Amino acid sequence: MAITKSAPSRAAHTDASGDGDEGGPQPDSKSPLVLTLLLVMAVLLQGPVRRALGAPVMQSWMTVFVAVVVQALPFLVLGVLLSAAIAVFVPPSFFARALPGRPALAVPVASAAGAVLPGCECASVPVAGALVRRGVTPAAALAFLLSAPAINPIVLTATAVAFPRNPEMVLARLVASLLVACAMGWLWLRLGRADWLRPPARTSYEGQGKGVAFWGSVRHDVMHAGGFLVVGAMAAATLKAVVPSGWLRTAADNPAVSVLALAILAVLLSICSEADAFVAASLSQFSLTARLTFLVVGPMIDLKLFAMQAGTFGRGFALRFAPATFALAVGVSVLTGAVLL
Repeated sequence: MAITKSAPSRAAHTDASGDGDEGGPQPDSKSPLVLTLLLVMAVLLQGPVRRALGAPVMQSWMTVFVAVVVQALPFLVLGVLLSAAIAVFVPPSFFARALPGRPALAVPVASAAGAVLPGCECASVPVAGALVRRGVTPAAALAFLLSAPAINPIVLTATAVAFPRNPEMVLARLVASLLVACAMGWLWLRLGRADWLRPPARTSYEGQGKGVAFWGSVRHDVMHAGGFLVVGAMAAATLKAVVPSGWLRTAADNPAVSVLALAILAVLLSICSEADAFVAASLSQFSLTARLTFLVVGPMIDLKLFAMQAGTFGRGFALRFAPATFALAVGVSVLTGAVLL
């Protein structure tokens, strides 16, 4: 009797443990199949893929893409480290003491403070996001975001080296960039709405120590901002590869068109602010005012920066902030060029 009852029991145990034919978890056979199909397709299509990658357009695309990412990534990492340090080690009370209590006065102070960040626009985005999360008025944080890539010592030194015969370009870039940053900050105070600015939610690291919180914040920002950097670089490379170079020569003959052309080119090329002065200097067929516009617009709004702003503050913010910044930067550059150049 005991032997008769034990057989079904063993069978039930076998089924429950997954060793039988039914009832247990089955191995996933789809993943090896998909991998095998991908490998077979790669082998079969290696000839067409090699020819496509060898085409001049694709070579240009890959060159621009790699150049944008390689230029921007070190400064993105710098910005991420500064952002994490601000979020973890700097108490909110520090900003209350460092910035004036009145938002209208905090905007120019934050704009001038952009000179202390030795990085490009990729570094300023995560830092501005950290400032907003730490309670800094958004208008001041946005003014810092715009000024930091354009007026820091590295950028101004590069501008002086690129324009040795036109030292006034350094002063013109400094003045125009500060004016645009302050004007956009005050414009946000006047017209901005809280629901337009949505910094991403952050993982809470309370009770885990400052070291854990710091590196957790770094990992979050690198993955988040880095993805948008890649998207922006891909868009910049695509547009650079398809825009005919002859258009630039035609645009340079008309003063008004040349300013707008270089402003648009600054957006499309997405060059790091540490290197854009050398590109502007090479565009010798254009006027100094048009090249100043290139230097002011580029660090404030380009394709990769738009993608990073959308990822950090929300797409609704970027769709409003970017066009206003572009228009104001062009107008201020023209006025500054007329006075100083």
